[in-house]
Amino acid sequence: MTTLTHIGADGAANMVDVGAKAETVRVAVAEGEICMQAATLDLILSGDAKKGDVIGTARLAGIMAAKQTATLIPLCHPLMLTKVAVDIAPDPALPGLRVTATAKLTGRTGVEMEALTAVSVACLTVYDMAKAADRTMEIGGIRLVSKSGGASGDFRRDAVGDV
Repeated sequence: MTTLTHIGADGAANMVDVGAKAETVRVAVAEGEICMQAATLDLILSGDAKKGDVIGTARLAGIMAAKQTATLIPLCHPLMLTKVAVDIAPDPALPGLRVTATAKLTGRTGVEMEALTAVSVACLTVYDMAKAADRTMEIGGIRLVSKSGGASGDFRRDAVGDV
């Protein structure tokens, strides 16, 4: 790609006109992580966090965030998502939680931003719910893993190598 799609010839930001694009099934997968002290991970996994079910709440927050992406990011199109899934898995090696989100629809534009937003907000929700126990938590590694559908074709991070 040689140009930015959201910048017009005059340099102004614009929403891309997707009206002439074909509707295709589009799927995007994003991932991220939140690292924390081992004791904080244990607290979350035990279900004894002061604010309640951290993982369940973060999963729901991620799903809700994907549905609100167009209200958060100015040039994103409002989309009729047909599926959003957020998986949050403990990783004692971090220590912390790994978050993966999948967004899907049949439409004229991709769902990468929705998947990335779901991961970001799920991680932020974990931080919010566990910050009383650990303010040293770090959110990172948020990235697109794969996307399919549309004129630009398929993308898989492992096909281009880790950046």
